[in-house]
Amino acid sequence: MRATVVRRTALAACAVSLTLLATACGGSSDTEGEGGKTDQGGATSGSSSAPKTSAKALSTAELETASLKQGDVEGHKVAKAGPDDEVPADGLKADKATCLPVVHAMYGAAEAGSKATTKRKVITDPKAGAKKSLEDMTDGEAEGALKAAFDLTSTLVALNAYEGTAGPDAFAGLKKAAADCAGGFTATVAGAKQKIVSITEEKVTGGDEAAAWTLIQEDEGAKAPFKLVALRKEGTVATFLSFNLAAGKDGGAKFTVPTEVVAAQAKKLG
Repeated sequence: MRATVVRRTALAACAVSLTLLATACGGSSDTEGEGGKTDQGGATSGSSSAPKTSAKALSTAELETASLKQGDVEGHKVAKAGPDDEVPADGLKADKATCLPVVHAMYGAAEAGSKATTKRKVITDPKAGAKKSLEDMTDGEAEGALKAAFDLTSTLVALNAYEGTAGPDAFAGLKKAAADCAGGFTATVAGAKQKIVSITEEKVTGGDEAAAWTLIQEDEGAKAPFKLVALRKEGTVATFLSFNLAAGKDGGAKFTVPTEVVAAQAKKLG
């Protein structure tokens, strides 16, 4: 790749990254983060491992207090999700009905029985900028700057407070859906098709029970990974959907479950 092309592309990537940062964290900022118990009960079981005790749902005010705020996750920006981040539940569909809980979790939509919902956007702080100007970089340095500009992980965190056994039921339903839909499905989000080609279980800890998966989305032959995490504490279910721009098929970035974000949220839920 010619040096001027690399530099122009890197400049464009930087601009995109800054735009994403402003979008993800430009809303109203808030201003407390560690997971506890291990639960390796994965998607294969399709059921909640916790006893179905009757929980009292947190109020909207209590859920806001339990939600992440700026300063809770070191090295990350935290902001409330805004109207542009919302997809109404009736705008979320799946070609296989059993997969719908996965689509709901991806966009933070509540299942039946939810009494209150909060949503946050969490994004990693950009890495320190290069000490050289792009015009002074070699091709290799410019390509590195390009990758670094895209190497930001953004996570949508949703908390849904449920009454009675609805929380454990929602968590169990998501695990079953992830297992049933491991071979892929097609989601419709606000009228747009999204093809999920596979769901693979990952390990995660926190709360009374937790589960995590890697979802691979395919668009015109290009594949991109997403990380989906669900964590339950009593009657509250937290879901986390993360993506990293540099972690596409050829991006080369190491993209893992955002454990620091999950741990911080688990701590606030108690």
